[in-house]
Amino acid sequence: MPTIVTRAVPAAAAKRLATEGVHPLLARLYAARGVTSARELAMDLDQLAPLESMLHLPQMARLVADAIGAGRKLTIVADYDADGATACAVGLRALRAFGAAVDYLVPNRFEYGYGLTPEIVRLARERARPDILITVDNGIASIEGVAEANRVGMAVLITDHHLPAERLPDAACIINPNQPGCTFPSKHLAGVGVMFYLMLALRAELRERGAFGQSRKSKVESRKEDDSTSAFRLSPSDLRSGGPNLADLLPLVALGTVADVVVLDRNNRILVHHGLQRMRSGRMQPGISALFQVAGRDARSATARDLGFFVAPRLNAAGRLIDMSLGIECLATDDAARAAQIASELDRLNRERRAIESEMQDTALSAVESLEAGDSYSLSLYEPAWHQGVSGNVAGRLKDRFHRPAIAFAPAGGGEIRGSGRSIPALHLRDALDRVAVCHPGLIRKFGGHAAAAGLTLHESDFARFRDAFEQTVRGLLTPADLEQVIETDGSLAHHEVTVETARLLEAEVWGQGFPRPSFHDQFEVVSQRLVGGRHLKLRLGRAGRVYEAMLFGEAGPLPSRIDAVHHLEVNEWEGTRAAQLMLSSWQPASA
Repeated sequence: MPTIVTRAVPAAAAKRLATEGVHPLLARLYAARGVTSARELAMDLDQLAPLESMLHLPQMARLVADAIGAGRKLTIVADYDADGATACAVGLRALRAFGAAVDYLVPNRFEYGYGLTPEIVRLARERARPDILITVDNGIASIEGVAEANRVGMAVLITDHHLPAERLPDAACIINPNQPGCTFPSKHLAGVGVMFYLMLALRAELRERGAFGQSRKSKVESRKEDDSTSAFRLSPSDLRSGGPNLADLLPLVALGTVADVVVLDRNNRILVHHGLQRMRSGRMQPGISALFQVAGRDARSATARDLGFFVAPRLNAAGRLIDMSLGIECLATDDAARAAQIASELDRLNRERRAIESEMQDTALSAVESLEAGDSYSLSLYEPAWHQGVSGNVAGRLKDRFHRPAIAFAPAGGGEIRGSGRSIPALHLRDALDRVAVCHPGLIRKFGGHAAAAGLTLHESDFARFRDAFEQTVRGLLTPADLEQVIETDGSLAHHEVTVETARLLEAEVWGQGFPRPSFHDQFEVVSQRLVGGRHLKLRLGRAGRVYEAMLFGEAGPLPSRIDAVHHLEVNEWEGTRAAQLMLSSWQPASA
C-alpha cells in the first residue's frame, strides 16, 4: 500500500510569495515546488535561456544559412514520437518560410528502428539526394549512420536532447544541451525545444545577412568562427520582428515539450505557457486545432494536461501503429480540411492503439500477478503476440501499478525483439542498461533513452538472459525502501477552496514533470457510489458536513464506507452547468 506524504512548504517562501501578490493557495503550492520569489514566476519570453549559451548553436545557424543561400537541399530526419513530430513540423515551417528547399523523412520504427541508421541514410539518398541531413530528437548515438552519410557525401547536422555516450558521431555540427561542454542551463529541453532554438538562431543569422531587408552588421564574414568568443548575441525574446514570426511555432513547441514528459523547469514552463496562451486565443496550427476537436477538448481553455493526455496520444498513435509521417503532415499542413481529415484518422488509430494496449496489459498483469509480492526488483516481459508500438505504454502501466522498473518486449522481426522501459525515480534506466551492456558484452544489441524511459533491442533467444541480468543489476542499484511507493500531495484542500474558481485558477498554470500538478489528501465518508460506463465509479463523498461530487476512473468498486483519498480538483461541465468535482487518483481504507 502506498505511503502518502505531504510536501514540505517553506513558510518564509510562501509568505513572501503571498505578500508579492501571488494567490495564497498558489503561494503555498509554488513554495512547495521550490519557488521563492514572484520574479521566478515571470513567464516573459526575455526570461528564456540565452541562445549563445548553447554549444555550437551559432555555428549550426551559419551552416544552415549558407545552405539556404547556396540552394542546397535539406532533409529533416525525424523521430516517430510526438516530440520528434513537432520538432520536424517546427523545422519544416520555419525553413520553408526562410526560403529553404527542405523535405523530411521519418523512419518506420518497424522496418528501420530508431535514429539515423545507415539504412535511413541510404533511403534518404535514394528518395531525395539531399546535401544536408538535419536530425531532430535523434542522432546523438548515430555513429554508424553519420559515418555512412559522410561516406556518400551528405553532411549531417544533429539536433538532439538525449544523453550522449562517451563517443559522439562525426557530424558537421551537433547541438544538444546535454553534450559535453554545453553550458546551456536548461538540460531538460525537449527535442522540439532544441529545434526551436536553432530556428531562432537561424533567423537571427539570416537577418544579419539582410535576408529580410535589414542587417545589424555590414560584414558578417568578419565574425569569428569560435562560438565561445563570438560577439554575435542572439535574443530569444526577439521573436516577432525582422522575418517570419517564430512565436507562431510556440503551440508546436508546447505540445512536444509536454508530450515528451521532460522536466518542466522554468525555461520549459515559459515555452509551454506561451504555447498554451496562443492555443487559448485560437492562434495555433490547423492540425493542433483539429486534434483538440477530435479529442473533445476545448482549446479555448487548453491546459498542459490536455496536451499530455488527449492531444499527444492521438498524435503518437501514428508512430506507434503505422508511420509518424501522418502525424507530421497533420502538424505541417495549413489546409484546415486536410488537417481535420488526418486528425480523424489519428483518432481512429488511437482507439485501435487503446484496444491493443488493453489486451497486452491484461496479459502482462496475468503474468506478473503470479509472482509473489517483493519477489522481484524489476519486471521484464515478452510475448510474441504483442505489438511493439504500444509496449512503452504497457511498461508504464506496469511500473505505476507495481512500482518497479518495467520493460515490455515485442517481436521486431529477423529474430530480434524490441523493448520499451519505464522506471521509478530511484533508478536511472538508461544508466542501468548501460551497466548491463558493460557487464554482459553483446547481450544488448542497441539501446538509448533517459532516466525515466529507454528502449533496447535484443536477440529473441537472449530474452531470459537479459531478464536475469537486468534483475541482478537493478538489485545492485536499489534498496527495498526504493520499491515502496510514496505519493506526495499538497495536504488537505480546505472546504472554501473546493470551487469552480479554484479549479480554474489551478488549470491556468503550467504543471507537469518535475513541477507536479497539485493533488490533495483528505479523509471522506462514501455517501454513495454507482458504476458508470462499466468500469468507473461516480461518487458522493462527505467531509465535515459537506458533500462533494467525485469520480474514480478504472475501478468498479465497491469502496468501503470511509476512505483516505488522493485527489485533484476539476470542473465538471454537463448540460451547460459547471461544478467543482474531485478526481480521485488513489485511495485506501481510512486509517483510524
